[in-house]
Amino acid sequence: MQRIPFVLKQVSGCRSKLHVRTTHCISLATVTKKWFSYHSNAEADEQKQVNERLHREAMSIAEKVRSGNRGVLASSITLMETEHKGKKKLAKKLLQYILSHSYDIPNKSLRIGISGPPGAGKSTFIEFFGKYLTSMGNKLAVLAVDPSSATTGGSLLGDKTRMPELTKDQNAYIRPSPARGHLGGVTRSTNESIILCEHAGYNIIIVETVGVGQSEYAVTNMVDVFILLLPPGGGDELQGIKRGIVERADIIVVTKADGDLEAAAHRAQYEYMASLKYMRPKYSNWKPKVMQVSSRAKMGIDKFWNTIQDFRTATDEHFLSRRAEQRVIWVWTHVHDGLREMILEDPRIKNQTDKLIEQVRLGKENPGTAADKILDSVMSFMK
Repeated sequence: MQRIPFVLKQVSGCRSKLHVRTTHCISLATVTKKWFSYHSNAEADEQKQVNERLHREAMSIAEKVRSGNRGVLASSITLMETEHKGKKKLAKKLLQYILSHSYDIPNKSLRIGISGPPGAGKSTFIEFFGKYLTSMGNKLAVLAVDPSSATTGGSLLGDKTRMPELTKDQNAYIRPSPARGHLGGVTRSTNESIILCEHAGYNIIIVETVGVGQSEYAVTNMVDVFILLLPPGGGDELQGIKRGIVERADIIVVTKADGDLEAAAHRAQYEYMASLKYMRPKYSNWKPKVMQVSSRAKMGIDKFWNTIQDFRTATDEHFLSRRAEQRVIWVWTHVHDGLREMILEDPRIKNQTDKLIEQVRLGKENPGTAADKILDSVMSFMK
């Protein structure tokens, strides 16, 4: 702005000296417009350079991931999990580049969600199943969302040690991710991790979740088939599981069907089948199946895989529409998370939010009314 006062003097001088040619009188408005235009163009050029650099970097990463570089794949998934604002921009560019250059790849993959209560033997089952898949020439990625403390955000990251044989398999990639306080473990970045693994050439993606709770609702919105593992505890086991989660299961597997538990597994299978009769199936042409698998006795995995293939055949007409609907659901999930982050990070909004939350805790404010006030404050600051 240093040149503007000088121009003011020029204009003033021109007005007081009529003999000076009017063409020498530069209006303040014109100069101001040129000054802002110059700086605006400079900022635009700088932003263009940043975007071009991010694009080149994203393209380089994507090509390395596509070539099978596991180290770059791992760092790319870490990039998706970052909270760093600068790195988030690169993560978005990377996803944008991948989706625009490999649109048909996801449609050739199979996404499997696996969950179950503690003690169901999820990791043992996944290792058994995973080795079976890779033995047939498949490339498998396991996104195992690890238990973490909602208080500290710490993670055990022990899934690799629980799958020692699969970890050594060159056609398998295991990625434990910290849940970071997300109930049950499906993180916001899990969906992006699936896309990265598919771009890297993994044609089967398994998403393992921890426990049975809110995360199972989330995982069913990112996979093609949802498997619920249950130990041979009989009908009582279903009592501790939310009805909605059982209704979302496409296949129920009774694990540990061997040795002393073999008879219990048989009973459990029939009890689970009886329970499913009272639940509405997701698809008109597919009723959830219940079967037994023993990882220790190496029994039942062929039948399990064939059942998955039967499911794919029966629901094939819904495949593309289901994938499309899942993408829409995750748009709104990101909108929800983005708004929450903005509220918690913007000090102007956060101060008012903290006061409203405290009023809700004290019972002096209705939760719905408080939510409306928070949204109103967000809208007012956006104007």
